[in-house]
Amino acid sequence: MTWKPHVTVAAVIEHSGYFLCVEETIEGRSRLNQPAGHLEPGESLTDAIIREVREETTRAFTPEALVGVYLWRAGPRHPTFLRVTFTGYVDESDPALQTDTEIDANVWLSPDDIRTRRREWRSPLVMQCIDDYLAGQRYPLSLLRSLVDATP
Repeated sequence: MTWKPHVTVAAVIEHSGYFLCVEETIEGRSRLNQPAGHLEPGESLTDAIIREVREETTRAFTPEALVGVYLWRAGPRHPTFLRVTFTGYVDESDPALQTDTEIDANVWLSPDDIRTRRREWRSPLVMQCIDDYLAGQRYPLSLLRSLVDATP
């Protein structure tokens, strides 16, 4: 059996002390997360987060920095996730677009609001990424490289 972590991207988007979150229903349970999703074949990490934010919020996202890279697994029988978290800013939502069908709502929440909703977190990464952002953790986007090797 080949072990492969799921590569995901997420966006910590803050405005006036509030963070853009998505509410979604997963397996019948309400979940809270940052705009986030899986890297698709042939996509760069920055292209992936721009696409995911657009799909989940109908907003154009401009990445400005990396907050961190996180490895997480819920337990030995669960998949491993490698999450690359960005920060940046968004435009107003585009009324001509609709969010992905899995998204129930977009909400702006304070860190305290997010903490009180711990039971709804999609994973512990939800708060960890915000805490790292609040601690001032930022890395330049130039750390990322997308190389395509045309050699067979």
